[in-house]
Amino acid sequence: MTATVVLLHGLGRTHRSMGRLRRRLHAEGWETWSVTYPSRRKSIAACADEIARRLERDLPDRPLFAVTHSMGGIVLRHLSDRFDWKGAVLMAPPNRGSRSAVWVNRIPILRGLFGPALGELAVPEGWPSPPSPSMIIAGTRGWSWSSPPSWVLSRADLFSESEAHDGTVAVEETRHDDVDEHVEIRAGHSTIMSNKDVMDCVVRWLERQR
Repeated sequence: MTATVVLLHGLGRTHRSMGRLRRRLHAEGWETWSVTYPSRRKSIAACADEIARRLERDLPDRPLFAVTHSMGGIVLRHLSDRFDWKGAVLMAPPNRGSRSAVWVNRIPILRGLFGPALGELAVPEGWPSPPSPSMIIAGTRGWSWSSPPSWVLSRADLFSESEAHDGTVAVEETRHDDVDEHVEIRAGHSTIMSNKDVMDCVVRWLERQR
């Protein structure tokens, strides 16, 4: 049975944010599945439950790959033992929590805007491991005009001058002890999923798993 690539967007985004990558995957012959989930209204576990219900309805018994952005990777981790995952690519996942989330969570108006998942990203607890095999892609562009959150976060002094980061998540925060394949690409957090080098890397990895 042909595998389907499940695309999971990040906090405060929609399935449209994965549109360019989705079109690239279609051009490479992959079937994809993508929905918008209530990332700003529900907890990470509740978001995972909603995605699980939709997957069970739309892709029953289908082998699956996942390609995720940011919080989408943490949502995937909550789904890791619930489906027949053949592997996953996690782009800019805050696997070890996010100091940016800690800082933003201290601001009441932003805490209200981004909802309960923001606080969970600040303090990671009990998150399952990603599916195996997996690859992590971390961005290293730092502050950039193409990543609006970095405009604000750049004033928060969250990262040292020598520390690699994508403007929102540090490279070190993306790492996971159960994932050996870790790639760094010059890309910003908000647009990493549309970066040509990142898309090329995703496609090559998926092709290796066929």
